[in-house]
Amino acid sequence: MTVKIVNLKLNGVDRAFMARPDTTLLLGLRDQLGMTGAKRGCAQGACGSCTVLLDGSPVVSCLVPAVTVDGCAVGTIEGLSDGQALSDVQQAFLDGFATQCGFCTPGMIISAEALLERNPDPTTDEVHEAISGNVCRCTGYEPIVTAILDAAARRRGAIAATTPETDAGPPPTTAYESSEGMRADV
Repeated sequence: MTVKIVNLKLNGVDRAFMARPDTTLLLGLRDQLGMTGAKRGCAQGACGSCTVLLDGSPVVSCLVPAVTVDGCAVGTIEGLSDGQALSDVQQAFLDGFATQCGFCTPGMIISAEALLERNPDPTTDEVHEAISGNVCRCTGYEPIVTAILDAAARRRGAIAATTPETDAGPPPTTAYESSEGMRADV
């Protein structure tokens, strides 16, 4: 069986691992690269616990042949935090008690990150659709949906706080005085 070296950008860092033709991206991440955040649930692409970002799009990594991701960018739950600071979505899940057993949480958060990247102001229905491929065995969907909407609001607030004011008042006027001594603002 031929083994291939798979090169990828994992959470922004160049990495490589050896893969046989039957190696899935999930197994490569977990067994060879030590990224255990993506969980092996059903191994049939039905539960979403292994969801990762592949070139920015959420995929169930248990169905992706590892050899097909050579040269791609892969994002996992481990790559979302900035040191000890959690991402907005991670913090919203923590603050909103949106984790129960936690098995589905990495996949839910990755799906939420993908949603908020393409739609920073989703509706509740859009959140439901975005996580429709992720199964929570504890059935804690309402706190999860609320956490995703909260994370979206946090991001919008952070963007608004860093955006400079564009309303600088009325446009400047130029004053002139006519030959009759009348002043006008233009």
